[in-house]
Amino acid sequence: MYSKQFRTLFTSLNSRKRPEDIAQVILELPELQLTQETMSKLKLAAEGALSNNQFGYSSMSDEFFNPIGCEKQLSKGKELFPSVVFDTDNGALPQHADTLIEQACPILGGAPSKLDFKHDRLNKLERKAANLDISKRQYNKKFRYLRRLQAKRARLAREHKKREFTLISKSGLAFTIDEHHFFDDALTAAFIAYYVARCNLRSEYTTDKQQRPYDEIADQLFQDCMRSNSTNWWAISHVYPAPFVLGKLTDEQKGKMLGTWYSVLCELAEFLKELWGNSDISRKTMIVKRGNDSTTWNNTAGAWNKVRDAWFRFLFDLGMQDIVDVLCPGKVLRLMAADVVAWHHHEEGTLEVDTKIWNEVPLPWEVLSGEAECSRHFVERVCRRYGVDPVHKGWTAPPPEMKVAKYRLTPELVHGVTVSNPSLAKVLKKAGVFSGKPVKD
Repeated sequence: MYSKQFRTLFTSLNSRKRPEDIAQVILELPELQLTQETMSKLKLAAEGALSNNQFGYSSMSDEFFNPIGCEKQLSKGKELFPSVVFDTDNGALPQHADTLIEQACPILGGAPSKLDFKHDRLNKLERKAANLDISKRQYNKKFRYLRRLQAKRARLAREHKKREFTLISKSGLAFTIDEHHFFDDALTAAFIAYYVARCNLRSEYTTDKQQRPYDEIADQLFQDCMRSNSTNWWAISHVYPAPFVLGKLTDEQKGKMLGTWYSVLCELAEFLKELWGNSDISRKTMIVKRGNDSTTWNNTAGAWNKVRDAWFRFLFDLGMQDIVDVLCPGKVLRLMAADVVAWHHHEEGTLEVDTKIWNEVPLPWEVLSGEAECSRHFVERVCRRYGVDPVHKGWTAPPPEMKVAKYRLTPELVHGVTVSNPSLAKVLKKAGVFSGKPVKD
């Protein structure tokens, strides 16, 4: 039986706990014996845990957005189809709606693929032939319910996919780590949980680089993992596919991860293509305009870049970099607020150089689908035109290993702006301050 603290670390992979709070949990983990050096560094972070500060809470949510499930609709389904057996208490996932739809459609003489209200409803003679002993009104009511539930199920599945891509954009495939592998080694779990918490930090409003997730505490935990004989490198590779980690995997494990990352890359390509086609995004500037769903685009773009980097790492580690010679999909740029772009332009005197490269290379999803060709040589030529090192900037190879960042206390943020008091932050957020929109009364 695993301790409460151990399970807290596991559930944190799917949430947005502050690194300081995770550090506190690691210190309390009974399954883990820490070195004095590691303990002192964790204590440094734990001093900023919510349980240790004067406020005791944060205005920032410790959860990522969770889609609203089908519980209400499934409860109604139990009333309309009492003979169907399904779980009405757990409608958070799309498959729970599938169970009801698949079992209820035959009762109405139909199928899940035939729920068009205009074309697929049975007329009086067809209902009689199907032995449906209910009125036309009741039939229409049940048919309409199934059609709407199916539409709700499709929306729910899409929102879950968007949530997955958000998690991937932050911490790779950490949320897919099997609990058996996570609980296999306490030190492995400690590193993964702390590093994921660092990866999940919110962006700050600045033209400087954001905080790097791999800080001195993450590095200390990783060094401990390197010295341990029981480290689960397979689990770590889901979130931190560094060269040393890949060197600890078998060829079979590397091949499996390579396929996993590529499959996710294909999913992201399809979704990006859809978003691009349904949006009026200015490719030339990548400045967000009214009507652009910048949150969804930026999360998906971040996920693409994260997965693409990992895919490159596994290709190069396996000696398969020849693939990149002919198939080199580029990075996807995020949408930026006009004031941030203007700020950057004022300081640098020009548009961020990656934007210029993005405008000249084919759209990445078109490259992956075969609609366009993009070789490594072509990308290198474009990069050189703008004085960019294609390897250092991650356009044609895995990006360089992350430098160890100095630990910094997680700031209380309101739309990226630091506010020292969480009570004040909550008021400012509610009023819409720093949101770029008119302040609410």
